Amino acid sequence: MDHAAEFPPPPPPATERDMAFAERAVAAAGAAVMSAVLVNPLDVAKTRLQAQAAGVVYNPIWSDFRCYPSCNTGGVNGLGPSCSPECFQYRGTIDVFSKVTRQEGMFRLWRGTGASLALAVPTVGIYLPSYDLLRNWIEEYSDHNCPKLRPYAPLISGSIARSLACITCSPIELARTRMQAFKESNVGGKPPGMWKTLLGVLSSRQTISGPQNSVLSFLKMRIARGYHLLWTGLGAQLARDVPFSAICWTVLEPIRRHLTGLVGDKSNAAIILGANFSAGFIAGVISAGATVPLDVAKTRRQIEASSVIKDPERVLSMNTRRILLEVWRNEGINGLFRGAGPRMARAGPSVGIVVSSYEVVKHIMHRKHVEL
Repeated sequence: MDHAAEFPPPPPPATERDMAFAERAVAAAGAAVMSAVLVNPLDVAKTRLQAQAAGVVYNPIWSDFRCYPSCNTGGVNGLGPSCSPECFQYRGTIDVFSKVTRQEGMFRLWRGTGASLALAVPTVGIYLPSYDLLRNWIEEYSDHNCPKLRPYAPLISGSIARSLACITCSPIELARTRMQAFKESNVGGKPPGMWKTLLGVLSSRQTISGPQNSVLSFLKMRIARGYHLLWTGLGAQLARDVPFSAICWTVLEPIRRHLTGLVGDKSNAAIILGANFSAGFIAGVISAGATVPLDVAKTRRQIEASSVIKDPERVLSMNTRRILLEVWRNEGINGLFRGAGPRMARAGPSVGIVVSSYEVVKHIMHRKHVEL
């Protein structure tokens, strides 16, 4: 039986429908911050596993590399650590956590958190309010003109809203992927942040040296010639995120409407939190698992932005379909679903936290509007 039909959702109160885009964006951004910090280690694990499969080599190139106790720290002729090749191969999510913590320090599991926050806040701040407004508009239109369209409102509005967010925030996603994928050669030094990572993408033939080359002046110099590189992988990202969003909202909406319909008019903040987290968790796991191959293609496309000098023709000619065919030929089904575990483990709580926090804040703001 169709649960959505069994528990038809009542129209949102007028005050909730009249909430401004800015109010919705603030609620969404706050939820995104919490999610980004909590699940970042899983994102690092997923990216490392996919980057390793793409050919990124995780070998020690510094003298103070932290080996296992069983390794010979003197190495060959005292030139560094002598470690088994297994020391530099990731075999799964837990293995990534263990080796990154031992070799690079625990805080490297939160590598790219700044970029994740810079990505999550504007992305979710655009995504969820846009989804809300588009869904309300499509549902109102379908109620008056085309009732058969109403079940597809989550799919359509989710796809459009995600496309807007992806196009706007693609350069930040590129920076985050590269920050999480690569190790730093200087363990004691400060790794490059988001802006330096983006400049590294732009400066395919130049380096920044001296105070006269500020970030702003360098960007102005390179923007006309290399700005498009900042959107490397956008096609693969859209190919991943739009289906993810379409599947996610199509699964999420009936579940949360069924759960909230069970309690009727007795909804409060706790019930809204539980219903939305449960629905978001289930929808996140399902949609993440279904789109793992597209995530593999997106990661490889963005990592290859660093090889624009070595093989510019490949960087310009590769697309999502060709990357997927290449992975299938070389690695089979395992390659297409590389990093599925941490991706699904990340997506479940991430979607649950964001959606439930967003809806609770909306509920609180709605109550305040009613009391005024």
